[in-house]
Amino acid sequence: MDHHCPWVNNCVGENNQKYFVLFTMYIALISLHALIMVCFHFLYCFEEEWTKCSSFSPPSTVILLILLCFEGLLFLIFTAVMFGTQVHSICSDETGIEQLKKEERRWAKKTKWMNMKAVFGHPFSIEWLSPFATPDQGKVDPYQYVV
Repeated sequence: MDHHCPWVNNCVGENNQKYFVLFTMYIALISLHALIMVCFHFLYCFEEEWTKCSSFSPPSTVILLILLCFEGLLFLIFTAVMFGTQVHSICSDETGIEQLKKEERRWAKKTKWMNMKAVFGHPFSIEWLSPFATPDQGKVDPYQYVV
């Protein structure tokens, strides 16, 4: 287990880490998309008449755009940091709890690429980006689980 996530109402661990990484990546991308769309909408409203741009009054529209920017930026930062920490955990082959405890490694060190393949499946394919494709754990190299 790495940690308990209230967003997915489950513990994130070895068997569901791929789905959590994809979840954080896609939320970060959607938040970035929302920020870009807000910028384009604001520029469009700035160049056109405000009455053509929104059914709300101009001050209400600006306030709503600012709130949406704040929310999008907040989600983007949080999910991008979570995505980064999860990818770092995969590459270092340590959970966040093990990193905090600074426990001594009792397993064989593998390459970052092997760790990524162990989480997302073998071999590398477009299915790595799909939450509907389950990682193929059966073809993992035999030295992965050295005790």
